Amino acid sequence: MPVIEAHILEGYSPNEKSRLTTALTDAVRFVVPAPDEAISVMLHEYPEEAYARGGRHRKPAPARPDPKAIVLDYLSAMEARDLDAASACLGVGFEMRFPGTEPMSRLGELIDWAKGRYRFVTKTNEAVEAFQSNNATVVYVRGTLAGEWPDGTTFEGIRFVDRFEIEDGLITRQDVWNDIAEVRGR
Repeated sequence: MPVIEAHILEGYSPNEKSRLTTALTDAVRFVVPAPDEAISVMLHEYPEEAYARGGRHRKPAPARPDPKAIVLDYLSAMEARDLDAASACLGVGFEMRFPGTEPMSRLGELIDWAKGRYRFVTKTNEAVEAFQSNNATVVYVRGTLAGEWPDGTTFEGIRFVDRFEIEDGLITRQDVWNDIAEVRGR
C-alpha cells in the first residue's frame, strides 16, 4: 500500500491539485503493481511565508495547463475550421506528419493536402491519454473518423491515432495514423 506525500505551496486550484494527485498515483502504478484504491496521495500545503529558498520567500509557480484540454481544443478548432484558434495552440517549430505526405508546418498545407482525400472529417474520441516524456508532454488521442469522400459519399468508423507533443503549453508536433487509405481502397 504505497503512500505518497507531497509538499506544495498554497495557491493551486482544486482542479490543479486533483491533476497532481492523479499524476502521482499514475507514477506509482508505472512501477508498483497496486490498484488505484491502494495508493494514498497526501498533499501538504504551506503558505508562502512558511517557505523560503535561498533565504527568500517564494510564490508557487503557475500550474501547467491541462495537456489533454490543449489537444482537444486544437482538434475542436480544426474540425470547426477555425484556423486562427487552432494556430494559437501551436508552438514555434510545429511539425505535423500525416499518412502519405511529407511533414507539414502550417495548417493551410494540411487543408490543401486533404482536399483531394475527403470533403470533411469529424472525430469521435474513444480515449485521451497523457504523460510526461523528457521536456515534452505526450498526448495520445484515439478513436474513429467519419465524414464525406470528395464525391459526397459518407464514411464512418475509420480508426485513428493522433500523437501530440506539447512544450510550454503549445503543440510542437502532431503525428497521425489512420485507416483512411485502406477503407477508401476497398
